[in-house]
Amino acid sequence: MTKIIWIKHAAQLATLAQAGTAPRIKEAMNDLSIIEDGSIWIEDGIIRAVGTTQQLEEQFKDRAHEAEITDATGHLVTPGLVDPHTHVAYGGSREREFEMRLEGATYMEIMNAGGGIHATTKMTREATEDELVEQTKKRLDSFLKHGVTTVEGKSGYGLDLATELKQLRVMKRLQQEHAIDLVPTFMGAHAVPTEFKGREDEYIDLVVNEMLPAVVNEKLAVFNDVFCEVGVFTPEQSQRILEAGKKYGLIPKIHADEIEPYGGAELAAKVGAISAEHLLKASDEGIKAMADSGTIACLLPATALYLREQAAQGRKMIDAGVPVAISTDCNPGSSPTTSMPLVMNLACISMRLTPAEALTAATYNAACAIQMADKTGSLEIGKQGDVVLWDISNYQELQYLFGVNHVKSVWKKGIKVVG
Repeated sequence: MTKIIWIKHAAQLATLAQAGTAPRIKEAMNDLSIIEDGSIWIEDGIIRAVGTTQQLEEQFKDRAHEAEITDATGHLVTPGLVDPHTHVAYGGSREREFEMRLEGATYMEIMNAGGGIHATTKMTREATEDELVEQTKKRLDSFLKHGVTTVEGKSGYGLDLATELKQLRVMKRLQQEHAIDLVPTFMGAHAVPTEFKGREDEYIDLVVNEMLPAVVNEKLAVFNDVFCEVGVFTPEQSQRILEAGKKYGLIPKIHADEIEPYGGAELAAKVGAISAEHLLKASDEGIKAMADSGTIACLLPATALYLREQAAQGRKMIDAGVPVAISTDCNPGSSPTTSMPLVMNLACISMRLTPAEALTAATYNAACAIQMADKTGSLEIGKQGDVVLWDISNYQELQYLFGVNHVKSVWKKGIKVVG
């Protein structure tokens, strides 16, 4: 049993409460359901009441002495942020590639020269499970300090059965050992390993016939992802991998249209993917298909910035009725960051989201993208007590003050983990 937590007198309590469980689209992404002089009561790790401070003072007047009270006067309070797309469990780092990119090398040139995903694959294969746990734990600690209480994590730096399972086991351990909720995605189809160069279909056979059954047998993943990109996996190959995962009960996700328009957004809609990721080069047809299917666009503005590419058309997608989430894409090569506040700011600057849309995309819609909206992403009765108190007075400041971490306190399931 945890302490009773009572946060009161918030200048703005952005609850993001809504009827139903579908992700927010269009104008609804601007509705943060803000309560001024807001108050929230958390008991046994679960939100038991949300309202004005006056309402909760009346409701709990006989129990106030039981609670650990936080006076949030002058502060913004929001749900814990949700990061729905990361590659957080990996070995080593790739700072030399940053210089290479500044010298003019492209993403694919670096990868084809043995860098990129292949470099991290080598380091991840060489690391022990305990070493990966320690490295990943540090990244998760950093996420917490930036207000993130739920993280999706992908494998895909193993590209062989043993290491893919090792990555997923690391995440399973950390789900039990770390405060953050860590939601696992199998991504054996992140790249074709160097030892299978020229034998791509044989590698797909390995993913489909050996990796997927092993992952499911150990209950190590919820989702199945693939990198559908020119020079990686074709739409036809990607569909085969995603459909195979569906037969094993894994929900499809897809890295789509990041470097070239390749029909990835259209494929996401076709296979019923819960989300399509990146989408820098998504076509108008792909955007419409995602709107029609309800596929969530998981956009990664920090990755575009780091690669010096034009960001995805977030404004256009929202206006077209696509539900939009945003993420750090935390990974060692193209977005080595754990700062969701920075990502929210970049979503406004580079993709023309409003501050309210950015917050929705980093909380409720992000939770929908990893099937966690029944537990987190909004401050509603019955959900986990995942809460952030910010050292600012309103949500506009959160996006306005660039490159600053405003987190003052974080609670995960009603336990204070930061502050």
